[in-house]
Amino acid sequence: MRALTLVADRQLIVAEMAPPPAPGPGEVQIRVRAVALNHIDVWGYRGMAFAKRKLPLAVGAEASGEIAAVGEGVSRFRVGQPVVMYGALTCGACKACRQGRDNLCENVGGIMGFHVDGFAREIINMPERLVIPVPDGVSLRDAACAPIAFSTVQHMLFDNAKLEPGESVLVHAGGSGIGTVAIMMAKAIGCMVITTVGDDSKIERVKALGADHVINYRKDRFEHETRKITKKKGVDVVFEHVGADTFPGSLLSLKRGGRLVTCGATSGPTTTLNLMQLFQQQYKIFGSFGASMRNIAESLDKMAAGMKPVIDTDVPLSDVAAALTRMESRQVFGKIIVQF
Repeated sequence: MRALTLVADRQLIVAEMAPPPAPGPGEVQIRVRAVALNHIDVWGYRGMAFAKRKLPLAVGAEASGEIAAVGEGVSRFRVGQPVVMYGALTCGACKACRQGRDNLCENVGGIMGFHVDGFAREIINMPERLVIPVPDGVSLRDAACAPIAFSTVQHMLFDNAKLEPGESVLVHAGGSGIGTVAIMMAKAIGCMVITTVGDDSKIERVKALGADHVINYRKDRFEHETRKITKKKGVDVVFEHVGADTFPGSLLSLKRGGRLVTCGATSGPTTTLNLMQLFQQQYKIFGSFGASMRNIAESLDKMAAGMKPVIDTDVPLSDVAAALTRMESRQVFGKIIVQF
């Protein structure tokens, strides 16, 4: 079977991989239909030093597919059913897993497509417990954006930042995969949304998603503009995922007692922090990584209710390296989908 395989840093090929055996007890076999690209794919493609892995490695951390076969004892799924898959090999037995906090698993076996072989292959076997059904009315193309993009935002905004209707939120990189989702989710509950973009061509597009105010961070200091918009009060929540370039300004954009939630560091992992500012202003800072399976199901429900992901482009397997380079350059608006 075909598998999109990383053979060295920045070297992806479409290779032949042995198909999996018939699914064992408690397993399902899935025919992969769509893979959605994320910055974790860019990190793996670059060869980030913290990734303990062996090459060659099948890539792909977020995907959708259809059940091709079921193993003994599987009762939740039927052949032909559309599904998405959880991308971390959790143990299912530790306290965090038992409590439904899957992204805090104490014995995780790795992230698929990053530490171990991922979803960018035609057929894959998965434990039934790590598979989530796709509701009626949600296409597999859209569903491929639920396991990371939608669920990460769901976890950040509602589990961690506790965003409430009518609050104000600053969303960084509004044209990115998770930025577009954050705008839609915040606006859906009546929040005032400020977002940043790096190109004027994206301004009207993020406004169409629900952004009330748009700041081109290449032209203006976003923290100054945010305070102007909020009449010097600052926002209730900052949705941060850019990292070193924006973190200090993000704190300055918060109102007293505001909350910052962060899931990324694409511009760099290290910053300085004014501790007096932190405690005097009583900021709350949340680190957020991944999501729970509950968050994925919640995200799919939002898709079924009409909140569709923004798709930048659909690419074949052979063009994924170019797509990842496009993501590095921040030219994308929404998600890039790899079709099988």
